[in-house]
Amino acid sequence: MTNKHLQASLATLTLGLLVGLSSTAVAAPAIEDKFRQLDELLPTANEYRTASGAPGHAYWQQRADYRIRVSLDEAKRAISGNGTVTYHNNSPDTLSYLWVQLDQNMFRADSDNRAIATLPSRDAWQARGNDGVKFEALRFQLASRAFEGGIAIHGVTDSDGRKLPHVINKTMMRIDLPQPMKPGSRFSFNVSWSFNIPEMNVLGRRMGFERFDKDDKNDLFEIAQFFPRMAAYYDVKGWQNKQYMGDGEFTLEFGDYEVEITVPGDHIVASTGELQNPGEVLTAAQRERLAQARKAKKPVIIATQLEAEAREKQRAAGTKTWRFKAKNVRDFAFASSRKFIWDAQGIKSGDTEVMAMSYYPKEGNPLWERYSTQAIVHTIEQYNKYSFDYPYPTAISVNGPVGGMEYPMISFNGPRPVKDKKTGEITYSKSTKYGLISVIIHEVGHNYFPMIVNSDERQWTWMDEGLNSFLQFLAEQAWEEDYPGRRGEARDIAAYMRSTNQVPIMTNAESTLQRGNNAYAKPATALNVLRESILGRELFDFAFKEYAERWKFKRPTPADFFRTMEDASGTDLDWFWRGWFYTTDPVDVSVDGISAYTVGTKDPEIEKAWQRARKQAEPVSVTDQRNKGMVRRVDQHPELKDFYNENDDFTVTNKDRNKYAETVEGLEDWEKELLKSGKHLTLVDFSNKGGLVTPLIVEIELKSGKKIVERIPAEVWRFSPKQVTKLFVTDEPIVGLVQDPYWETADIDQNNNAWPRKPVPSRLELFKTEQDQNNLMRDFRTPLKKPAAKAAEKPAEKATP
Repeated sequence: MTNKHLQASLATLTLGLLVGLSSTAVAAPAIEDKFRQLDELLPTANEYRTASGAPGHAYWQQRADYRIRVSLDEAKRAISGNGTVTYHNNSPDTLSYLWVQLDQNMFRADSDNRAIATLPSRDAWQARGNDGVKFEALRFQLASRAFEGGIAIHGVTDSDGRKLPHVINKTMMRIDLPQPMKPGSRFSFNVSWSFNIPEMNVLGRRMGFERFDKDDKNDLFEIAQFFPRMAAYYDVKGWQNKQYMGDGEFTLEFGDYEVEITVPGDHIVASTGELQNPGEVLTAAQRERLAQARKAKKPVIIATQLEAEAREKQRAAGTKTWRFKAKNVRDFAFASSRKFIWDAQGIKSGDTEVMAMSYYPKEGNPLWERYSTQAIVHTIEQYNKYSFDYPYPTAISVNGPVGGMEYPMISFNGPRPVKDKKTGEITYSKSTKYGLISVIIHEVGHNYFPMIVNSDERQWTWMDEGLNSFLQFLAEQAWEEDYPGRRGEARDIAAYMRSTNQVPIMTNAESTLQRGNNAYAKPATALNVLRESILGRELFDFAFKEYAERWKFKRPTPADFFRTMEDASGTDLDWFWRGWFYTTDPVDVSVDGISAYTVGTKDPEIEKAWQRARKQAEPVSVTDQRNKGMVRRVDQHPELKDFYNENDDFTVTNKDRNKYAETVEGLEDWEKELLKSGKHLTLVDFSNKGGLVTPLIVEIELKSGKKIVERIPAEVWRFSPKQVTKLFVTDEPIVGLVQDPYWETADIDQNNNAWPRKPVPSRLELFKTEQDQNNLMRDFRTPLKKPAAKAAEKPAEKATP
């Protein structure tokens, strides 16, 4: 960058130039239209999905109702079950077969998930450090070969008991129907199955059991994907029968569930749905505490820690069957253990009475009894503001081996306190505390997205994870000031957007790179930028709530979201979706040059005085300095001097005054006012180095110290997406300027955002990391060895791990 771009040049701008001056764009040889419409990418609207983003008049979706009986064999760590599925064909299509998800087959030793699993690269494997990561990867590979995973299907029959032909393709099963299902018809079939439960911390993915140190008898079970589930069939995709490989979660149909869960007699069960037989499975004291909890203002302990510890020691014989019903849900999960402590608090959500409940082992205290149920209540209160009233009768958080996973009405969450190795005291870190609150907000929040706004998770991870992470960010802000959240602030995504190992947000769930950043953080940040810096809170909140209301208990696609946000806000956002969701372009706006002007008044008294002052401000030339004192001829012969020797070039003459009077007489009123205003005009050159168009948020500092902020819509780039020049009119000279002063646009380079340039403070780290120090000491202590004698040549052997 040249000096002239870093300094403001003062020049007089004549009135003729001023009249034609406005925000100007530098012409480019070829213009990439960043604002072209998304019609070329989005599906054509139809009777099922309208161009406004709403469900169409002919919108339809399938339904599946379940009656399930399942048993937990604690000793064998196994599940067996049978049930009846009633499938409703609400589509206009005739179906000759049904697809059913068998997600447990992901745990088979020959599954795609196991086959595509990789170890760290050879360089990473051989490098020092990260031994824990290497060990876990190796442990997973070896344990996968030994574990007898996968679901065994023992029978598939129709309602009359006749066998139905079926074919299992990895994690999917096709059932061939005896007669094609006509539109509007229903079909029931029976299925029985069993599977071994994986140990979550070794093999599990979103479900499994946890064994506790020095205790091989009191496991904690978090059970999900435990029954054959109907795959989704819908207008955009047809059958969503993409294989379950681990990352792409679940696409399911709504339905009613009646589930009987048989477990050891001293277990407590947390589950999707409402408990139907409390008199058979709960003590009188527990039922009384539950009644108190419904009206309580803070959590009430239903099953105490002392009771849980007694159950662990006594281990009652026999079994109990817990019966649950759930209406209009898309899935079902449960947790079971004799270790559970249980607390609850009733809250009101619109017209629905909701029981917020937490289940956790003693290892979760004191953290869980203090924060879990409070976080559930907070989540429902905050999410209701931005979407719709939580409609289900329960909302549950369970502490177990799963770090964070959601199902209708129930979520599995992991953070726990730890025992101090020196003092034996139970304690927890700041990151554990807020990590727990955040994961509960996130997983309970998933009840809204995708458990009710039922997007296709197998296809688009961001539609539930990204939207939910955005609402999580809003809920975290309402928990306490300066909440240490990780996702949502624009400044927190800049490092990721600066990286090269990226794919667009609009990438299939199984192909995303840096999944947490891609599907969670970046879409959450994009929505926060849209809310705070583009639409404003009022417009955004109305549009987002409209999307949630339109699509609750339905299945939206990305196009439905994009179109609804535009329709309800009255704003064309195609440029925004294209840049943030369809590309990996970052925001990087540079302030390249500034030129300052004053308005030429044409008044010779003013203009020539200004010109004289400017001339006098110029440095004296070296020649004039050295000629000072020189004897000049006109000084020796005064008769040579005339008018021009007595007056300089800046003397005002009558001719100047007459010409000015004629000029003013011909001006319009607004031009006369502008001449008197004394405004300062500044042209600023901005370049878009990152490629992602963004609003310009410009903080201007005036000579008096006053600061003003101008917000310029992103459309400023519409004719020239790479460079624009903007005119700023001020009452005082501009002495400083910063683009994106509040770091709200996710600009990846703050170094080029200011004029004059501001140095970016950093530190020179003089201390090595602990790992570096350890390596250094290890190398220092290793004794030098004499070179070994050269071994005899022999054929190369097969390399061993």
